[in-house]
Formats: sequence, structure tokens, C-alpha cells
Amino acid sequence: MLSWHGFLNIDKPAGFTSADVLRRLKKLLPKKNKIGHLGTLDPMATGVLPVALGNATRIISLMEKNRKRYLAGMCLGGVSDTEDAWGHVTLTGRSDFAISALEGILQGFTGQIEQVPPMYSALHHQGRRLYDLARRGQVVERAPRKVNIYRLTLLDINLTGTLPEIKIDVSCSPGTYIRSLCRDIGEQLGAGAYMNSLRRLEDGPFGIDGAVALETLLSGEQELQKVLLPVDYPLGDWPLYRLQNDQEENWLWHGRSLAVDYYENIPQLRIHNRQGELAGIGRIEVGHGQAWLIPLRVFH
Repeated sequence: MLSWHGFLNIDKPAGFTSADVLRRLKKLLPKKNKIGHLGTLDPMATGVLPVALGNATRIISLMEKNRKRYLAGMCLGGVSDTEDAWGHVTLTGRSDFAISALEGILQGFTGQIEQVPPMYSALHHQGRRLYDLARRGQVVERAPRKVNIYRLTLLDINLTGTLPEIKIDVSCSPGTYIRSLCRDIGEQLGAGAYMNSLRRLEDGPFGIDGAVALETLLSGEQELQKVLLPVDYPLGDWPLYRLQNDQEENWLWHGRSLAVDYYENIPQLRIHNRQGELAGIGRIEVGHGQAWLIPLRVFH
């Protein structure tokens, strides 16, 4: 029997929204099978897009906010209303820069920084999406937000084109706008800049080396099954309890607590059935000389 529960690590192609990817995948799934994605990617971006199927959608809320890693390209000497190459670009006439100055500016963006979100984003302002306001020609004040840039590495400088192109490798916290990072780097350099390429290399435990092209998955359900990751794949660092017998499995299905041999409280752990599949999420409570496994979420 085919399983429709687990995670897919998809290498999203350019030109697709994250919702487009889900619509294409739904055609391979049973009609009532749930599907969702983590970490939205803009249409022009490529790379890692984790997708949850079936029971995997029920653990999304339990997952920690994952670090992201991107390979980004930016052009110096221009600014864009969308902060990327797909908007209206205005040349500044200033594209000369010193490499030492660029390196110093990049170093200054490492750590916790404040970032003003772009107008073309899904954030809300007085009940309206910012991108809806931007499309109407409106610009509103946006409060800066704190984000973390864990690593920012200069990879390449290409001076052969009309405008200098810079390649950077960015490891950052969720909620970081790479477009805005490029904008701010260009502003500090005095030349202006806009992002012209973006590829996500990592989203928590999901990496580009293990990502599968969307078209490969769409070739058939058997291909999808071959690369389907376990439901608890993103929770691999959580403690694990494996059910021992029929009675324990029956108690779990009915939401009953189990007496177990533990010596400390554990706020959250995975529960596997005897086949090694995720059967539930629970916690360990120790009191009066006995430890109890208390189910919090059961997967039938």
C-alpha cells in the first residue's frame, strides 16, 4: 500500500510560486490528502522547498523556526521598486566601488540587524497586504524588524557585464528578506543595488543536495514514493520512544498514558510504532516514583 504521509524536499524551478508547486503535486495525491509547504519562495527564486503530505502537515506547528541559507546575486549601480530584477529598475549612474569597502560593509551586516521589509511583500498594513498597496502605487512606512545574519560570505565579483554583479552566500534567520539585504548593501556602498538571482540552499534539515526536481516528481506517483521522507524527519533530534507491544499501541490509539522506565521529565518526544513509523507526539512526566508517557498527538 502506498503511503502519502511524509516530507518532500523539492528543488523549486524559477517561474513557479510555492502554491503552484502544491497545485501540481495535488494531481498525484488522493483527493482528501492534505498538503502544505514550509518557507515560501518567490516565483523567480529556485531551490529548497519542503512540502508536507498527510500527517506531516500536523507537525509543521511543532517545528522550530529553521535557519535558511541562500546563494544570492545582486547588481550594483541600480535600484528597483521591487528590490529585484523583476521590478522597474532605475540606474543610479554609480557603480564604481572598492572591494575592501564592500568586504567591510558585508562584515557590518553580520549578526543581528534591523531590516525594513520591502513594499512588495505579503506583510499587512492596516489589514491590507503590502504588495496590494504597492501595486496601487502607494508606499507606506514599515517598521524595521530584527533579523539575524549568521554568516555572509562574498563569493564572486563579475565586472564583465553592464553592471557589476556580486555573488554572496547568506545564512540567516527566518523572516530575512534577501532582496532588502541587497538593497541595504548597495545603499551603504553608495551605488544602489538590486537582487538579480536567488537560490535557497538550506531550510533547516532540508538541503539542496537532497532536493529533487519538481518535474522528476511529477513523472509519476512511484517517483514521489521513492523520495518521500518520514513524517518526523524534521524532528530527528527529539527523544524517541518505541512502542513495545500490542497493548501499548492500543493504549496510544485511545490516548491513554503509559507507564515507562524514564527518570526525568521530557517536554516533547516522538513515539514510534513497532514498524518504526511516527505514531504520535507525547511527553514524559515523572512523579511519585513512576514515569508516564502522555500522548499529546496521535497519528492513525
